[in-house]
Amino acid sequence: MKHKIITISRQFGSGGRTIGREVAARLGIPCYDHELIEKIAEESGFAKEYIAERGEYASHGSWMASAFSDRDFYGHSNQDTLWSVQTKIITELAEQGPCVIVGRCAAYYQFYTDMKWGAMEQYHIALDSGALGIETCVRILADLYQSETN
Repeated sequence: MKHKIITISRQFGSGGRTIGREVAARLGIPCYDHELIEKIAEESGFAKEYIAERGEYASHGSWMASAFSDRDFYGHSNQDTLWSVQTKIITELAEQGPCVIVGRCAAYYQFYTDMKWGAMEQYHIALDSGALGIETCVRILADLYQSETN
């Protein structure tokens, strides 16, 4: 991938959506958050409400639970389908140009990569928006992005 992409994984109440939008606006690049739900719904055929509720935070649970869950004829669960469609759409958007992507697929990180989601050593940068404030987080991310592109 030749474009710089900022991905923001966030916790509830962190202001991650606001930070993502403001960083994108400051850099003059697109931000994808709720827009992804529309694209995923179009491609997957799932209702937007289902994707909003299950597409980002769905749990895979135990092997036994998933073996008897909502699987199609080929053995794919709704979660497998959502993950596949989300990955395809996010990859396509990232290939179009620089952008900020907020959330989406983060809950699947450990399931598909065997890496623990949220483990700080796997992130390039971690910011505590509660301690730093939204504006400081926006400034830090925008400054880092610009210093890497110069």
